Amino acid sequence: MYVPKHFLVEDVRWIRTFIDEHRFATLVTVLDGAPFATHLPLVYDPEPAPYGTLRGHVARANPHWRSFEAPGAPQLAIFTGPHAYVSPTWYRSDGPAVPTWNYTTVHAYGRARILEDARDVRALLAQLTNREEQKLEPRYTVEAQDPEYLEHMMRQIVAFELPISKLEAKAKLSQNRTPDERRRVAEQLGGELEALMKELSL
Repeated sequence: MYVPKHFLVEDVRWIRTFIDEHRFATLVTVLDGAPFATHLPLVYDPEPAPYGTLRGHVARANPHWRSFEAPGAPQLAIFTGPHAYVSPTWYRSDGPAVPTWNYTTVHAYGRARILEDARDVRALLAQLTNREEQKLEPRYTVEAQDPEYLEHMMRQIVAFELPISKLEAKAKLSQNRTPDERRRVAEQLGGELEALMKELSL
């Protein structure tokens, strides 16, 4: 990923939080010599240091998993945060300006490996669902599912873990503009982007 210095984020704690909050990722790999992508939720585990591990699953019918343990390039998980169009009229400056787009993203690289143990797969499914069900009532739990049905469904997926070997984070949030212009852009954008611009002292 191309990351100019002023858009680079190196705070690993911030990156970990970003991954957890924007956990619906795009997983990209090379399959049969061509790029192949799957969109899926991933569970983030901060261990082992320094970057942690991602875990998830794909449908067994999805050929993506066949690339996990094949020789070649590593897998790339892309996490995308809030983004929005920025109008040059928001700068209110006399100089020339063009439209742009503000956005946040994290790229995590690693070599995925398939989880073969049914206990590991069941634990992953519980993690995925419990994370999403915690604020719902009534709640679905993997543990309460009919065992035979759960085992049948587990045979239809391929679970994996991806120890992260490299992290890249980019927050393109008008850092190349003046403090007053950044403030104006943040106010126009509002919401999560404005909060991020303030959090990152922009």
